[in-house]
Order: sequence, then C-alpha cells, then structure tokens
Amino acid sequence: MSRPKYFTPNEVAIHNTVDDLWVSFLGKVYNLTPLCDKYQGDVLLKPVVLAAGKDISHWFDPKTKDIRTHVDPLTGCMIPYCPNGRFVHIPPPYPDSNWANDFGRPWWKDESYLVGILSKKTRLIKIINTLTSQEQVIEVCSEEIMTEILQRYLMYNSHAASYTWKYDGRNLSMDKTLEENSIQDDDEDFYKLSMNDDTYLQSVHLYFNDDLTEA
Repeated sequence: MSRPKYFTPNEVAIHNTVDDLWVSFLGKVYNLTPLCDKYQGDVLLKPVVLAAGKDISHWFDPKTKDIRTHVDPLTGCMIPYCPNGRFVHIPPPYPDSNWANDFGRPWWKDESYLVGILSKKTRLIKIINTLTSQEQVIEVCSEEIMTEILQRYLMYNSHAASYTWKYDGRNLSMDKTLEENSIQDDDEDFYKLSMNDDTYLQSVHLYFNDDLTEA
C-alpha cells in the first residue's frame, strides 16, 4: 500500500483561484478545480471560491463528517448550516422544483477530489550541501519520511539522490521521519525564546557520494 501524500497549509493556500482551487477539511486536502469547471457561473459556487486555499473544517461536524446543521427558526426543521451562504450540492431550505439532486455524491463526500493529507504539524529544516556549501531552509511535514523530504529538495538540487544524507555525523534512514531519525522538533522552544531566525535550526548535511574527499 502506497503512502499518502502530505501537504502543508502553505501548499494548500497557493491554490486559491477558480482555475486552481484546493481546500482542506477534517485533515484532508481536496482539489475542487473540476467542481469549479463543472459549475462555472453558478451562484452557488461563490462560497466555495471564497474559501479557496483555506481550511474549511468549521463547515463540518467532525463526528458525522457531514455539513453542520441547525434548526431553521421559521420551519423548525433541521437544515444545513451555511453562514457564508448556500453552496453547491446544498439543497434549498424549502422545496424547490428547480433544484436537481441527481448529482450523485456531494463533493465533500466524493473521494475523487481527494489529493492528500493535511499535515498536523509542519517544521522547518536546514539542508546544507557540503559539496557546494549552499544552505536551504525548507518547510516539511512532520509525517514525511526522508525520501519524501528529498523529493521536496529536488527543486533546489536535482541530484539530491546522489548524496548521503547525514545528521550529527550519522547516516539518516531514508525510510524514517525526522523524529524517527532522532532529529527533534525545536519549534516550540524557538517560539518560547522568540528565536525566529534560521540560525539554530536542525541541519541535515548532504555528502556527495562521488566526492573523493569524503572517507
């Protein structure tokens, strides 16, 4: 079974237009761009578009995984709670012959839009290339194993897989997370001490495998 793809909130946030629209809710990340294409021009799409790139977990009941509900003060009936306005696949509060309910599964229950898991905790890590002396600070998901962090780093060094990844002089297990490799997350301590720069970040060192200067 393949591992899920993890995303940081910042990665979700950049997909914030009607032509490229992601949201997260209840710990998962969804690409709703196809939904926007299908309902383009529909007024019911507006609340979804306004939520582009954001976490909308507050729209849902965490127990039922469905849209929150409330009692309509006029009818006394239980109806979906939409403080930002009724949106796609939400029925009207009163019977309406113009509303079609033949769309199948509502989008928030349609796993075809699912692209990955929202990280519960992200962290910054400094990666130092000992061959070039270049340093790069990247944001990663705490759930990611080193191989997945390597994939993130490829945009800065396309040959990252040709290096041995080390921390504190020891080789890292690429199938384990930072924490499993005993690289502790010091973010909370940094916050308490108001240390917001990158000076004291945990550093991973890369050693080029064909570098003859390395034993």
